[in-house]
Amino acid sequence: MGGVTLLALGNGAPDVFASLAAVRSGQYRTGFGAILSAGTFVSAFVVGFVAIYAAPFNVDPASFIRDVGFYLLGALILFYVYLSGEIFFWQAVGFVGFYLFFVGFVFWMDLGSGGIAAAGGGGGDDDGKDGREMDCERGGKVVVGSLAGEKEHSGCFERAYGMISKVWEFPVSSLLKLTIPQSAPLEWNRFYISANIALCPVALLYACNSFMPLDHPILFLFPNTHFPLWFIVFSASSSLAVLHFILEKEPPKNEQILVVLVAFVMSVFWISAVAGELLNCLEAVGILLEVPPSLLGLTVLAWGNSVGDLVADVAVAKAGQPAMAMAGCFAGPMFNMLVGLGSALVILTADVYPKPYRLHFHISIVIAFVFLLFGLMGSLLVITWSRFRVPRFWGFCLVGLYVFFVAVSLVIAMFSG
Repeated sequence: MGGVTLLALGNGAPDVFASLAAVRSGQYRTGFGAILSAGTFVSAFVVGFVAIYAAPFNVDPASFIRDVGFYLLGALILFYVYLSGEIFFWQAVGFVGFYLFFVGFVFWMDLGSGGIAAAGGGGGDDDGKDGREMDCERGGKVVVGSLAGEKEHSGCFERAYGMISKVWEFPVSSLLKLTIPQSAPLEWNRFYISANIALCPVALLYACNSFMPLDHPILFLFPNTHFPLWFIVFSASSSLAVLHFILEKEPPKNEQILVVLVAFVMSVFWISAVAGELLNCLEAVGILLEVPPSLLGLTVLAWGNSVGDLVADVAVAKAGQPAMAMAGCFAGPMFNMLVGLGSALVILTADVYPKPYRLHFHISIVIAFVFLLFGLMGSLLVITWSRFRVPRFWGFCLVGLYVFFVAVSLVIAMFSG
């Protein structure tokens, strides 16, 4: 259940906000291309690497068919809507609702399997639990052992690189600490918490700049005297910050839900801000190099957002849990497509409601859809035909499929522009 909710949100947040920023800035082709190419990258390239490294291994039939089936159905519906050339508000809302239905279906399946396991009881379940604990323990030892080995063989270059990375990371980490509160009592710092109280309201006000400008004049204290909105908010929050710094001298005994909520909201703010700047940089690169925005979305943006999935899933496979790595390759991209792209389309269609929003046809987007659907259908058929045992040859086929997809996209970009 956590894999399709919190884990999917955590892994998919950069993709979601990148697509939102692209669509809201009028570059919906870039958003479409990034989401579809990222889905192809994860479901073909990452799954292929996991299969090459760890195959043959078994996957749970019910979970595999459920995840791939829902992802395939959602992609087919989105492809149909794109080919129709227009999308209505209710269709965009339907994509987000489809993912919520998927979450409910997963919850129902987990609840049912949990009930069956609880009713069965007995030593067999204990043996299975012990086996899973041994697998996790063995996987953890593999990861820890490999890290320890790397530490022992690290040379001067690695240590120098670590020191340099700490130096350039210091301004970024300090800025994040000043604006994102630490929820753990052991990480409590009076100065940083006070800075959070002073700066978080201003940052959130900046995030809402499209609704109310920062310099909106406000009548304050004196008649006929107007102060900008940001100044009033910063003055009030700074006063509370000074008061907190003077009075609060001991950390809280446990985590506070308000602090956790503010930390989550501020993390979302920074992800959104970075995604917006990334889109601006991509647009500038595209203008300088005369590269179509759809190609940038299909390659650079998709790779940047999905390289974390590659590293994480391959690490899980190396730790002896390839089936878990395989499961993570479908729910995350489906969240990005249905919730990320769906939310962006909701914003676009809401602006022109009740009329439909026009979608302009482009061959690169169609090619991305075709390769994504082909990879999903191929995995579903091949792994099902192999009695839910992932063969190594299919991993090489998936990697080759993605390489062919990138080559076709480059050729189309060169000749179509």
